[in-house]
Amino acid sequence: MLRRIATSLLITLLALVIAVPAFAAPGKPNFVPALWADGRAWGTKAAAIIPAPTSANMHSFDKLFIITNSNNPNGQMPVAEAAPGNPAYNGGRWYAQTVMWTEAGFASHGEVPVLKSYQELMVHYQSGHLTIMPGSPEGGPPPFFECPLLPVK
Repeated sequence: MLRRIATSLLITLLALVIAVPAFAAPGKPNFVPALWADGRAWGTKAAAIIPAPTSANMHSFDKLFIITNSNNPNGQMPVAEAAPGNPAYNGGRWYAQTVMWTEAGFASHGEVPVLKSYQELMVHYQSGHLTIMPGSPEGGPPPFFECPLLPVK
């Protein structure tokens, strides 16, 4: 049990090390893989923290799912709800969501898969393999921010 907790903590730290640079201070575009969306890796450029939406404009944000306890040795980048080319994409305005694999998910998979799309994430959520909580994990990006997706070069 202690080993599983230590492994989960290590994986959480690694996920944050991967996720936090994608949401660092505004600066140069980052064309290296930083997150998954629609089955494809995307780069990004941190732009701005933005105020929480109102009920009138909540639809103009996409969810960004930050998975904190993957045990996949390949790591798990955050997963976006949509990407450029998808009619549901809102231009890079994000509402952070904290995602964790459940005991049922670990029992079902052993080594969990790398999730690469909103659809894959929802399949596992509906199967009881994931929990999703609104807001960012500790040390993650702000809950609401703007950050466009860029093609990986």
